[in-house]
Amino acid sequence: MTATRATADVWWKNAIVYCVDVESFLDLDGDGIGDLRGMTQKIDYLAGIGVTCLWLQPFYPSPNRDNGYDIADYYGVDGRYGSLGDIVELVRAATGRGIRVIVDLVVNHTSIDHPWFQAAGDRSSPFHDYYVWADERPANAEEGVIFPGSQESIWSYDARVDRWYMHRFYEHQPDLNINNPLVRDEIHRIIGFWLELGLSGFRVDAVPFMIEQEGARQPASSDPHDYLRDIRAFVSRRRGDAILLAEANEPLDKLPHFFGDEHGDQMHMLFDFIGNQALYLALVRGDARPIVRALRTRPLTPPAGQWANFVRNHDELSLDKLSDAEREEVFAAFAPDPDMRLYERGIRRRLPSMVDGDRARMELMYSLCFSLPGTPVLFYGEEIGMGDDQSLEARDAVRTAMQWIGDPGAGFSTAPRPAMTRPPIEKGPFGYRRLNVERQRERPGSFLSWMERLMRTRREWPEFGWGELTLLPAGDDAILAHALEFDGGQTLAVHNLSGKRVGAQLKLPRGAERGRWHHLLGSARPKLPNDGERSFDLALGPHEYHWFGRREGP
Repeated sequence: MTATRATADVWWKNAIVYCVDVESFLDLDGDGIGDLRGMTQKIDYLAGIGVTCLWLQPFYPSPNRDNGYDIADYYGVDGRYGSLGDIVELVRAATGRGIRVIVDLVVNHTSIDHPWFQAAGDRSSPFHDYYVWADERPANAEEGVIFPGSQESIWSYDARVDRWYMHRFYEHQPDLNINNPLVRDEIHRIIGFWLELGLSGFRVDAVPFMIEQEGARQPASSDPHDYLRDIRAFVSRRRGDAILLAEANEPLDKLPHFFGDEHGDQMHMLFDFIGNQALYLALVRGDARPIVRALRTRPLTPPAGQWANFVRNHDELSLDKLSDAEREEVFAAFAPDPDMRLYERGIRRRLPSMVDGDRARMELMYSLCFSLPGTPVLFYGEEIGMGDDQSLEARDAVRTAMQWIGDPGAGFSTAPRPAMTRPPIEKGPFGYRRLNVERQRERPGSFLSWMERLMRTRREWPEFGWGELTLLPAGDDAILAHALEFDGGQTLAVHNLSGKRVGAQLKLPRGAERGRWHHLLGSARPKLPNDGERSFDLALGPHEYHWFGRREGP
């Protein structure tokens, strides 16, 4: 299928997704914990900067041992954040401002506090088979550990039933038995419930682990991916424009299976973990070739399928798809202190602190994220260049409170600092007194102002989300030049990954001689290609970038 503007109603292709941990965004009732009413109050802010899709991390009732991903009730709202009525009001407010809302679907596991697992302590209960059990400790119990250093096994003993239960994550998160038809029915009910409240889809957590099959007592299918097809079909029946955005950090050869067949009968979107890691390796080396390799090997998507691009997410910056030597290169540059690293594979810092607040490199990375084919996803606070707090444990270092103003509490909360579950960063160049939304809004040259322009330009040129990719030779390995064509329009993006001045000799893609080129975004004002030119030269300073666009007509 060739995409045209008439078929561009697949909204996620040209969306700007913004991920929020409600607990860390805005505390409206002053108890030190962010809440849904605070989230609703900031919908106008999100609409103003250009967000079109809000992704909420778990807000369900939970003992909160894993940032809410240990769910104790799939149909409720944790009382610390508000009520179901608050969710409905948030969705209504967002929809009224053109923002769709998606939420985390976490059905690989539950909390041990979930009523299902509590009932599973009785072998005669139907809930016992909601989970994955073994009579003896499996010989491979130490294999496949997700959190090295914090987790020793993926099987734990339950004295209530004298059996071992499986947990790919922490021992307080027992895996659900997807082979059980009753579990699959429950998951359908969960999905249907939230779609009825007006949601536009789900970010599906830990998808590869969700479809693992242990044993064959109640096999879901000879092909585990049949279950993902089943979920997709159910979602499409309930709401045709709802999406499934999958977390599937898998090797290249496995990724196409999560999109499904040539029409796309499983996940609508996948996070591009391989491309994300290539960005950091390229930045460290000052060499665009890691990104070029990632783009050339990136599997093709179905017509409505899409990659989700990101600079930072809510977990550690995983470098697991790099070689050992490549990972050490990135560690040495961006996490020289071993305490900045996590689980032997990742970095627990945000980009601004990794590059010491260097504006040029920050702009370069977000320019790449927004101009490479795919849909950009932001983690809250990225739009102002928030940093991290290395005094916090593990992943919490990047989950500090949103910094709204320079007053005590950063505008996040009026509670005393010790009462805040996620206090804002207080000291250093990323402290809230120096770095906050209010201060940046007052400055036309601020990072927030630049990010607003980036988001606006990205939305105005759907070629970036829909276009067919052409990688262009540029005459220097430091330069990434790529064009995207969609429905007669073209965009061209050129990035210098190095810290030195370079010259690009660009050969424009076919059809580029039709229509006038416009300079859309960049860190300087460059020469434009002349009408009818098929090639032109471009001088680029250190970490300089440019976006150009062309459509037929003026």
